[in-house]
Amino acid sequence: MTQLLIIAHSPLASALKSVAQHAYPDCAGDVQSLDVMSDAGEEQVAEAARVLLAGHGDADALILTDVFGATPCRGASLLLGNPRVRVVAGVNVPMLWRTLCYGMKEPLDALVLRAVAGATQGVMPVTASPPQNQALRAGVNDQAGRHDQ
Repeated sequence: MTQLLIIAHSPLASALKSVAQHAYPDCAGDVQSLDVMSDAGEEQVAEAARVLLAGHGDADALILTDVFGATPCRGASLLLGNPRVRVVAGVNVPMLWRTLCYGMKEPLDALVLRAVAGATQGVMPVTASPPQNQALRAGVNDQAGRHDQ
């Protein structure tokens, strides 16, 4: 079973964990969060993450961080010496949900691919749709056709 750790600037990690639990309430044991305060250094982040990951023994770990190159990501990257750890930067809700909906029992590298696919496929432009008004039918009883769609 793979554990999922979200490391992000405070309070984003906790908020994303709440969003995960909202959509997938059974995942509470699989998702952990680490909110990084503005004064934290990458070594502090790495140490706090090690403590959280140690609570699950030797399980594989997928770490999702918010911004590539920022302190949460740099701290997470210090854990990459462990072959059972993967880090993906740019966490968003589609990434999180795609990862969880396929279950945390898939191989670690497959989960990484699902996370990245969820993130990229979940970002798209939204355009306004024109209203779909229908012309009323003229007739003897004008009200008869108003229930049509």
